[in-house]
Amino acid sequence: MQFNDFGIDKRLLATIAHLGFDQPTAIQQQAIPCALQGQDLIASSQTGSGKTLAFLIPAMQRLIKQRALSKRDPRVLILAPTRELAKQVFGQLRLLTGNTQFKAVLILGGENFNDQVNVLEKDPHFIVATPGRLVDHLKQGHFYLHGLELLILDEADRMLDLGFAQQLTDINNAADHRKRQTLLFSATLEHAQVNEFAQILLNKPKRIAIGHAYTEHQDILKRFYLADNLEQKQALLAHLLQHESFQQMIIFTATRADTERLAQLLQTQHYNAVALSGELAQNQRNQIMDSFSKGQHKILVTTDLASRGLDLVNVSHVINFDMPKHAEEFVHRIGRTGRAGEQGDAISFVGPKDWLSFQNVSAFLQQEVNFSTIAGIDVKFSGIKRKTTSVKKVSKLAKSKLQPAAKKHIKRNNKTFHLAEDVGDMPVMKRKQPIPLTLIDDDNTDEVE
Repeated sequence: MQFNDFGIDKRLLATIAHLGFDQPTAIQQQAIPCALQGQDLIASSQTGSGKTLAFLIPAMQRLIKQRALSKRDPRVLILAPTRELAKQVFGQLRLLTGNTQFKAVLILGGENFNDQVNVLEKDPHFIVATPGRLVDHLKQGHFYLHGLELLILDEADRMLDLGFAQQLTDINNAADHRKRQTLLFSATLEHAQVNEFAQILLNKPKRIAIGHAYTEHQDILKRFYLADNLEQKQALLAHLLQHESFQQMIIFTATRADTERLAQLLQTQHYNAVALSGELAQNQRNQIMDSFSKGQHKILVTTDLASRGLDLVNVSHVINFDMPKHAEEFVHRIGRTGRAGEQGDAISFVGPKDWLSFQNVSAFLQQEVNFSTIAGIDVKFSGIKRKTTSVKKVSKLAKSKLQPAAKKHIKRNNKTFHLAEDVGDMPVMKRKQPIPLTLIDDDNTDEVE
């Protein structure tokens, strides 16, 4: 199938060809025809599958071919869970609108509010935004959604996980008219809250699922290395940096503090490394991502902040310095490499603190993992075995309970407990002689008959 098989406008086809897109991906082949027909859609596909074009092409076709419902209101609203993903979508949208009359704006939290008011007053056709900041403008009347034609939710599951349910409800209510079309993209269709919102936001949607929701690309080579501690992880990283040939590399750590510490360590070793974390100001984060995407830095050390949505074609290696807490995040992390059909390498370090996360990832992927080793790095850690109760001990305990025994005295916590047999199990015995009565005088220890 080719893009011209969709029946889209020739000018749009020319732009797509100019950008170097030859054939539609699997998600594009199924989602684009459905969206062009005006159907609501809920779809999932693996990371890096081309879902951004799967909703941008129908959006552009709609604006080219159909008359606007309103002269002032935005025609298309695209929501993304994070600033980085919103910027990525906006970048691809600008490539499609470059030679057209359509205006697109980017509305993000952490940026100048008044500047955003000014661009919204110019009546843009497209708005790409994060939900929180968009609702702030909506509530203050800086724009309206009465004439919105297409609402697109990219990575809806992440938006709900980040707590944007109320904002999505507010946006839905502000654009609640029967002519609105809604496209919802999620990493998985099994997300309970996504399905609940789909029933509210969408009208008789078509459901599309391309492969397993978290199936990673086949052209990503995965390697796992065990490590005893932090120092050994750093030794593994140093060896790989010296012996691996890479274009650009992303290293994922567990905490914000680790990103800065590890980036500084690599800088002292004369590597061109930079740290990215959520505690940085938005303009700092933008500058770091722009410089990395332009190839000004070889290594990006980050948290899961950069695990989704970023299309960085020159990233040949991803290293999980720390395993992610959530198994599905592993696939999003390694999906930053192996883009556009290129071979990618995903390397993970597994220490004692990572073991539970590693087991979750292994079970999630349903794959058997063989650990690699590096000569000269002696690793003693081999995993944590689950504690099991000994069958022999249990059987002996059960056996002792079944056998009759004499009266026992068991001391527990300096207290004596008497375990006696059931009287029904004791034999009846006759005494041959009467037992003498013994009295004990309280004031005299001598016995008296």
